[in-house]
Amino acid sequence: MNTVSAYAIDNGVYTINSRATGKPIEVGAAELTDGANIIQWANTNHDTQRWLITEQNNGYYSVINLNSGKALEVFEWSEANGGNVVQYEYIGGESQLWAIENTSDGYVRFINQNSNKALDLVNGDSSNGTNVIQWDYTGSRNQQWQLTKLANVETTPWDPSTTNGAANHWPLSGSLVTHDPTIANENGTWWIFQTGPGIAGKSSSDGINWNDAPAIFPNGLSWWQNYVPDHDGSDVWAPDIKPYNGRTWMYYSISTFGSRTSVIGLTSASSIAAGDWRDDGVVINTVNSNNYNAIDPDLIKAEDGSPWLVLGSWNSGIKLTRINPMSMKPMGELYSIASQSGGSIEAPTIIYRQGYYYLFVSLGKCCEGVDSTYRIAYGRATDIRGPYLDKNGNDMMNGGGTILDAGNSRWIGPGGQDILNTDVMVRHAYDASDDGTPKLLISTLNWDSNGWPRF
Repeated sequence: MNTVSAYAIDNGVYTINSRATGKPIEVGAAELTDGANIIQWANTNHDTQRWLITEQNNGYYSVINLNSGKALEVFEWSEANGGNVVQYEYIGGESQLWAIENTSDGYVRFINQNSNKALDLVNGDSSNGTNVIQWDYTGSRNQQWQLTKLANVETTPWDPSTTNGAANHWPLSGSLVTHDPTIANENGTWWIFQTGPGIAGKSSSDGINWNDAPAIFPNGLSWWQNYVPDHDGSDVWAPDIKPYNGRTWMYYSISTFGSRTSVIGLTSASSIAAGDWRDDGVVINTVNSNNYNAIDPDLIKAEDGSPWLVLGSWNSGIKLTRINPMSMKPMGELYSIASQSGGSIEAPTIIYRQGYYYLFVSLGKCCEGVDSTYRIAYGRATDIRGPYLDKNGNDMMNGGGTILDAGNSRWIGPGGQDILNTDVMVRHAYDASDDGTPKLLISTLNWDSNGWPRF
């Protein structure tokens, strides 16, 4: 493996413009396929000219196209001068990793980890469509690049979790009727949002005693019924709330029971307390001919700080996609990461902790009171795209999953879970002592010495 002295840049979204011509590089014709060529073109402000650059290891960076979600790489691991530069599905190989070195005058050079050669604009030609290749570094202007930052990417997720801590199920009181809760803590105030009319909410000063809070969209949004014609106009399922890049984002789903005609929407605010929620529109939708369902979204911050979205239920199972840090909408591939025979899997949540991604899902049936069979299962992976393996090594794509919470004689069918950081799990369960009413449960999420979750 070659090593170079890399110039540390902030993770973020950038344009990469040639010093020789001033033009940005792009994936030609905004192609989405593996092997599509990298060229230069006059500025169009299109995502095909924007690149998500994040540090991966040993000072090297991945460079991911914002239109396709694919990585800048030297084709076929070439080490030759003239080796072509293309895009390809990211696997973390050395041909897809780049050192970014300062040239001391405001420009940078990109050095491929595999070949130790520089990103090069052929002959410094100013024509639209000029090819991008690799070549021995000569210091010429066609091997130097100007990075212009367009958006931030966050730092590695915060991990406050405790190993082998005592079980701690929080003694909740107040307004506890809840389904599919998501949890946040903002400046010391706790918030819950849940399935219900207009995205119903709750707040608490201590996380223990809960009070109802106003719904975000009490009258619904008119466009919901364009995607789900049978929708009642107000019912919202399984919201997920997360801060990212200084703004609070909430993904939510609109659907009807037993249908795959569904849509995931997005709203955001400067803060939860400010309540200045704006409608950010459609994220992804499905119809009955799709083999998955666009519900139950969950925003994840990966190890490198980049955003991803996990979603889906039943049918072909749980899906995952990259999120564009500028639009907070999907980019690139839709990956399958978990499934169950009979399709009874939904409500995914992913967190990153100490080298692993942990996928939590709800298995079985919800929404039937004390007859519900919901239970929370999990697996883990070293790559956010999987494979996710349970404690016995079974792949969650083939029905695997270790049970975390199957309930007890009082609390039936726990599920619809969300996790704050890596140490607080919220979920609902059906209270057998109260005619099966769905209620809020919060527990400290502990971890054993082998890195597996437990209460």
